[in-house]
This record gives sequence, C-alpha cells and structure tokens, in this order.
Amino acid sequence: MSVPDPAPPGALFPRQGVVPAPRAGAVSASGAGTAPRLAPVARAEWAPDLAEYVAGFRASVGAGRSEEGRASGGNLLGTLAHHPALTKAFLAFNGHLLYGTTLTPRRRELLVLRVAHVGRSDYEWAQHHLLGRVAGLTDEEIARVAQGPDAWTSLDRTLIEATDELMTEGALSDGIWKALAEELTEQQILDVIFTVGAYSTIAMVLRTCGVEAEPELRPYLPRP
Repeated sequence: MSVPDPAPPGALFPRQGVVPAPRAGAVSASGAGTAPRLAPVARAEWAPDLAEYVAGFRASVGAGRSEEGRASGGNLLGTLAHHPALTKAFLAFNGHLLYGTTLTPRRRELLVLRVAHVGRSDYEWAQHHLLGRVAGLTDEEIARVAQGPDAWTSLDRTLIEATDELMTEGALSDGIWKALAEELTEQQILDVIFTVGAYSTIAMVLRTCGVEAEPELRPYLPRP
C-alpha cells in the first residue's frame, strides 16, 4: 500500500481529500478498543449550570422536531462536561449550525459527513449517518460521500470539493468560491465555511479524547 504524500505546512490533512494513513498512537472512536483518554462525566455529576443549560438547549433546538433517528450523544456531552464554560459556548454556536443555518439540512449533513470521512471520525460519521437520513440523504448517497467529489455532480460536488479544500488548504480557492457563489448566497457560503470548521473541531475532539460510540451508533460505524 502506498503512503500518501505528507501534508503541506498548515494543512490539516493531505491534499485532494485523500484520507491519511493511520499514524502510531492515532485514536479512532469506534466503540471498541482502548479506554477513552477522558472518561465521560456521569450526568448526575455535571455542574448544575451545565445540566440546566443542556436541558434548555435541547428543549429549544428540539421544539417541534421529531426525535426519530437521533442519537443521544451522551458520551460526547459527558466528555465536554469536563469544561462546562467551553461546552455552553460551543453548544450555542452549534445550535446555529443545526437550526439557524441558511443551508438546507441535506446540504449541511453532506458537509458534515465529508468532514467525518476526511477527518477519520467514526463517531461523527455514525451520528451524522442518522442525521443525514433525517435530512433526506439516502443510504446510497451517504456511502458515496466517502468516494469524493468525482462521485457527485452539480452543487453537491462543489460542496464536497469545498469541504476538502477547507480541510487541506484552510481556505477556498477562487474556482470553488465562484462555483459556490453561482448557487449560494454570501450567508450560505459563510455557513459552509463555519460548518466545516466546527465539525472539524468536533472530529478532533472525538478522536483525540477517544470518545466511544454509544450502542445506538455502533451499527452505523464505518466498516474497517
């Protein structure tokens, strides 16, 4: 098996959306294997202000929305509970990306699934496999996200390319910006950038902390 070229300085992952080979000590939240580096804080032990905030957050973002196809995210929230102030700030931001964004749910989930694949976050992939279904992606489309831009056409292809560029170069090229601008508003393009950035951060947290997938996510983990 050939080894991908090293990532250029400043790049998160190798160019052209190529998934890097696993490195020694790398963590993949697969629901099995080594113990997490940060064990999730039991909900009963959360700081009171965090418990109240999360309850209010879930009530506000879930108002009028079905819980069908949604995972608990308990292990991720329990891991973030080690830093209540950070968790509250991030959830406020994440609430916009989920329910205040100018992107359609389908386009948002296409971006997140590509982030999860390129970022090698099994947990994020499984969680957003479920959310992608809710957003209207078929199982065939979800599986095709891993194949990269050439498996897509039209705006879907451009969104996959934009994700890869942001994760490899840290910026969009003139060509991708122009292609997005032909289909999306300026606000939507900003939501694309912030969605990729936020979920790249989540992928890093999940893998670095070794967050384990909850039982309801394990059937949707990527196959080795």
